[in-house]
Amino acid sequence: MLEVEKVNAGYGDLQVLWDVTMKVSKGEIVTVIGSNGAGKTTLLRTISGIIYPKSGRIIFCDKDVTRLKPHKRAAMGIGHVMEGKRLFPHLTVEENLKMGAYLPHAWIKREETLQIVYELFPILKERRKQIAGTLSGGEQQMLAIARTLMLRPKLLLLDEPSLGVAPRVTLQIFDTIKKINELEGIAILLVEQNTHLALQISTRAYVIENGRLVLEGPSEEIMNNAYVKKAYLGM
Repeated sequence: MLEVEKVNAGYGDLQVLWDVTMKVSKGEIVTVIGSNGAGKTTLLRTISGIIYPKSGRIIFCDKDVTRLKPHKRAAMGIGHVMEGKRLFPHLTVEENLKMGAYLPHAWIKREETLQIVYELFPILKERRKQIAGTLSGGEQQMLAIARTLMLRPKLLLLDEPSLGVAPRVTLQIFDTIKKINELEGIAILLVEQNTHLALQISTRAYVIENGRLVLEGPSEEIMNNAYVKKAYLGM
């Protein structure tokens, strides 16, 4: 579904990613782990088109999207839940959700998708008339994910969904991420610092350090890797 081929990317003269090659197959949950500043967020931004790579290619559903603008990638099925939630704080929960269905194909099916979202996130149905800015941190994160689901993506990019969320709610969010994958068949590329949780729900994993991929493999294998245990799991 997604292939990243020898991508070099960054901001101006600052190069962040170095020859990154990775893939996400249909129906997979793939996680990328690494410390702060390792290049995880830059990787997602390059895939969704917020920044363009200096070199390399991004293939999505067998099409080269390397130079496509973000809204065109979104129309093809790439949904990006960015770090920091990025909600419309003065709109209601339901108004935020409908804003996510801004593309024609998604708008036509917005009511159908809304019911799917409410089944996945029952608390959002309860809060549908509430102003988004008054939600708790965990509820806002749920809303950010749900709003992107309104786009009806084939691939969901998740950037630090546990950031600023209470541990109990984090478990609920990760359980729902797994349901999104299993029930809706949406492939997921997850960037997350909660290494243990991320590896538990994913099928494969990559470890990125200083903008370079240093390890890859089945999640269970990565979890049992001696270096990963010491550096990322505190074992």
